[in-house]
This record gives sequence, C-alpha cells and structure tokens, in this order.
Amino acid sequence: MNSLLTKYPVLPWVAPFAIFMALLAAAPYLPLVQPWESIVRVGILVAALVAFSGSIIRTFRVQHAVGSVLLGVAVCAMWVAPDLLVPGWRSHWLFQNSLTGSITNSIAPADLADPLVVTLRMVRATLLVPILEELFWRGWLPRWIVNPNWQTVPLARYTTMAFVASSVLFALEHGPYWEVGLLCGLIYNWWFWKTKSLGDIVLVHAVTNGALSAYVFATGKYEYWM
Repeated sequence: MNSLLTKYPVLPWVAPFAIFMALLAAAPYLPLVQPWESIVRVGILVAALVAFSGSIIRTFRVQHAVGSVLLGVAVCAMWVAPDLLVPGWRSHWLFQNSLTGSITNSIAPADLADPLVVTLRMVRATLLVPILEELFWRGWLPRWIVNPNWQTVPLARYTTMAFVASSVLFALEHGPYWEVGLLCGLIYNWWFWKTKSLGDIVLVHAVTNGALSAYVFATGKYEYWM
C-alpha cells in the first residue's frame, strides 16, 4: 500500500470520497438487506480511510475548537431554516427537478425502527463523511483547480476560481438542497482559508452533520438523510 500511495499521492485525498460516491450509486443494486447494508458500507468506508488516508488523518489538529463548534451549529441551523421558515420551500421546481433530482429517504421506513441501522447512519454522517469529504472538497480539489500540479499548492490556498468552483460543485453534490449546499461550501471554504487547519474544517463539518442528525432523529424529518 505504501508504494501505491507513493506512486499515486492523490489517492489519500480522493480515493475514500470516490468509494463513498460509488457505494451511493451502487446501493439500489446491492443484494443486501438492513442492517447488513449499513454494516458493509460503514466497514468499507472505515477501511478506505485507514488504508488510504491514515497518515493524513493522524496530522489533524483542532486549533479553534470553540469557533469550529459554533460555526458547525450555525451551518446546521442555516441548512434547515428555509424549510422551517417558508412552507413548501423545498417543493419549488428550482430545488426538485430533472437536474437536481427529488427528495428521497435513503433509509426505508421499516428499517428506521432498527437502532443499529440508525446508529450506523449517524456514525457515517458524523464521523466518516466529514473526513472523506473534507479531504476531497477542501484538501485536494481547490489545490488542483489552482494548479494541476496540485502538490505544489499549500493547503487552504485559494484563487477566486478555486473558491467559487469548489463551492458550486459541492452544492451540486447535495441535489435538491443545492442552495444551502452552496452557502455551506462557501462558509466551509472561508473557514478553511481562515484557519488553514484540516482538523478544524473536519470538526465544523462533523458538528454540522451531528447536529443535523440529532434534528432528524428528534423530528423524524429523515429526508435530510439523503
């Protein structure tokens, strides 16, 4: 593995995210039922992060804990605010259409009664996704946009194009929630630029997803678990 990572230094930054997206795309075709689907998915993601990105993850340091936690909670509030303040907001064609898709629940209603399924979904959202997404969206992509020879670009070094383009692409990943995804991407990029800390941006993302998971669990609005 070490020789593979030496030969392809992009793998620690991109491979876990690529595997995550491939699992999402393959989910409808996998011959697994819950809770085994959740167990396998979480197991694969943990293995990918350890195998490909362990050396980078071990360098994470949180330098602005209070600010990161408060920002993560604020982004969660921003995420749910439009739907709370404007009834029917998410039903508008701007958000659900042939390009962005429609809102679906990634967990079948019958499976939501299984505590293991729900717990693994929260683990994935709160602990795994923030790491694999931040490695890709903040750690690698903006640097590659600045210069295809991305290893020469320091972390958190942005051009205007890199700042905006990575935020727009991050928004597109979130389908019908693209407008809050765009704001989220801009805020995350700003915080990473300000702190220059992978540990802090992962913490912000983890708090956002953790708070959103708690909101989902408390309200039963499982559509936020895309």
